[in-house]
Amino acid sequence: MNSVLIIEDDRNIVDLLEIHLKDLDCSTSVALDGKTGLDKALGEKFDLIILDIMLDKIDGLEICRKIRANEITTPVLMLTAKAEEIDKVLGLETGADDYLTKPFSVREFIARVKAIFRREKILKEQINKDGKKTLKFGSLVIDPDKRKVILNDKRIELTPKEFDLLVLLASNPGKSYTREQILSLVWGYEFDGYEHTVNSHINRLRAKIEPDLSKPKYILTLWGVGYRFSDDDELIGN
Repeated sequence: MNSVLIIEDDRNIVDLLEIHLKDLDCSTSVALDGKTGLDKALGEKFDLIILDIMLDKIDGLEICRKIRANEITTPVLMLTAKAEEIDKVLGLETGADDYLTKPFSVREFIARVKAIFRREKILKEQINKDGKKTLKFGSLVIDPDKRKVILNDKRIELTPKEFDLLVLLASNPGKSYTREQILSLVWGYEFDGYEHTVNSHINRLRAKIEPDLSKPKYILTLWGVGYRFSDDDELIGN
């Protein structure tokens, strides 16, 4: 049974979420304000956090920042009434794994939750299978076990999805991935129109690890296809 923390100040929405999470065999804990939610998120272990952005005392973006600052990697699904693209970007940049805009359909909510759980299961199985091998590419070091990235002897702070994206590409140097494949493998779902999510994460990831954004060294674009990580020969050449 998966445990889910719901941080949401609308009791009607909480009741609706609890009903459908129960159908997914999830146990739930509820916080109706930001401070209580943050305390629960920092003090207890959950498999998923459902987080509203507009909250009393502490807003959802700040909660997400504090969760990630404490190196808690629990998946976060953000809920908000705001539909503007900038709010979605802010949510993802603070470390959210996925984003739903109110009002949302129950069907889509269930699909997102299932996708998050499925992705986490695949990640755990892959880490256990691969033995948590550290990936090294010159001055770039990726530790899947500790979810840590070191570049030029300095730690690079990545959001959970940025890290998962980097591990996927770096684990398979030279292999090409379409945006649709990346969505499926990193986010765990396939929805038309969400390819921009991949592009925005690639851009933010590059800004953190590439020495020259005009000439990417690690993450290469395949025009009309998608992305790939540089193979050994290309890295040696750089």
